[in-house]
Amino acid sequence: MEYLPLFVDLKDRNCLVVGAGEVAARKAGLLLKANASVTIVAPELSAATQNLLDENKLTHLNTVFDETQLVGIFLVVAATDSEDINRRVYDHAKANNVLVNVADNTELCDFILPSILDRSPMIVAVSSGGKSPILARQLRARLETLIPPSYGNLATLVGRYRENVKAKLPTLAMRRRFWSDILQGRVADHVLAGRDKQAEQALNALLEQSKTDELQQGEVYLVGAGPGDPELLTFKALRLMQQADVVFYDRLVSKEVLDLVRREAEQIYVGKQREWHAVRQEEINQLLVTHAKLGKRVLRLKGGDPFIFGRGGEEIETLASEKISFQVVPGITAASGCSTYAGIPLTHRDYSQSCIFVTGQLKQGELDLNWSALVQTNQTVVVYMGLAGLPTLSHQLLEHGMPADTPAALVQQGTTAQQKVWVSTISELPSVAEREQPVAPTLVIIGHVVSLHNKLRWF
Repeated sequence: MEYLPLFVDLKDRNCLVVGAGEVAARKAGLLLKANASVTIVAPELSAATQNLLDENKLTHLNTVFDETQLVGIFLVVAATDSEDINRRVYDHAKANNVLVNVADNTELCDFILPSILDRSPMIVAVSSGGKSPILARQLRARLETLIPPSYGNLATLVGRYRENVKAKLPTLAMRRRFWSDILQGRVADHVLAGRDKQAEQALNALLEQSKTDELQQGEVYLVGAGPGDPELLTFKALRLMQQADVVFYDRLVSKEVLDLVRREAEQIYVGKQREWHAVRQEEINQLLVTHAKLGKRVLRLKGGDPFIFGRGGEEIETLASEKISFQVVPGITAASGCSTYAGIPLTHRDYSQSCIFVTGQLKQGELDLNWSALVQTNQTVVVYMGLAGLPTLSHQLLEHGMPADTPAALVQQGTTAQQKVWVSTISELPSVAEREQPVAPTLVIIGHVVSLHNKLRWF
């Protein structure tokens, strides 16, 4: 992050704009919107800056820039056509400890004026760090369509009731839960529909009905994070990720997905890998219970889908026995995500009419699967966690009648920028793995659909 986004109170602060063209007028207009006291320095004014002056919104110094003009100035914007003047403004500002922005020159900027979506008191600022202002404006335009003007009214309503809610609900956790429910329920619906009176009535009723003991109860969200690409998250997953107080995440959750969790949430790693467990499953189950009983909103973030080789069932069994409220959000499982990004359809009318998922995890050095069920014609077999047992897998499938030339593939870190795909046959796949040394997580896909990879790969 090259620039830290800050919202600065400029009310009645002295700000200087050097230059009087269209760019200078835009910069001055933004400062005026923030109720700053703005002075423009320029021998001549453009029509836009003249309009601001005519409206008595700024002061005009009809002269060239001079260092003495920086006395008492909080920040200065240089927006002239002269590189020399802009540079002089920058140098003198730095010497006088005045924040400075030189238009269209990020190397000479202490701060950047972003593209702004104004839903006062809600403000959304979008910046490309000066790399592409047009892209920032396009993104802001998209947000304009997603965030209606009434969001400002919603923020105003919440602001009016903050102290009332604080008086009724003594702890931060209670208040956070109350407001989360308000902002996703009928109060918000009323405001967004323009029914402000009904919204206030509903808010008063809900505040009156709120019971502190109910708001003290925690809840657990068991959320599937998908195979790695953060754009594959569901809307519900993202919403709950933004509500969590504490997050327990495993090894298969990508950094890009983890970055979408509420920034203030405590993050605790409980990942597992072959022959090494950071935290045993029984301990994870108890951690979820303990934190929920503390009144926290607990996010259990799992790679893929929590109910497909994710041990999610074991975790919610414990929660149910302890009478802890929970929600389960499915995620795109590795078989679906990785095969799709590898251009390998799991079913196809010409090649496969069924698909079976199995785990290739060794138990005491052995791989115990229903081999005859796996060796069927027109079937796709997907093996999770199959790297360590790949020689055994290949040998047993061949022993039980699978043709040696059956296509098979390894998909490493599917759906991510690190994805790699190796296509071979079931008999040669162990040799491919030994030569290429794929790293976990790597999925094994077996069946004639694998032959479509070269034709259908797109990622």
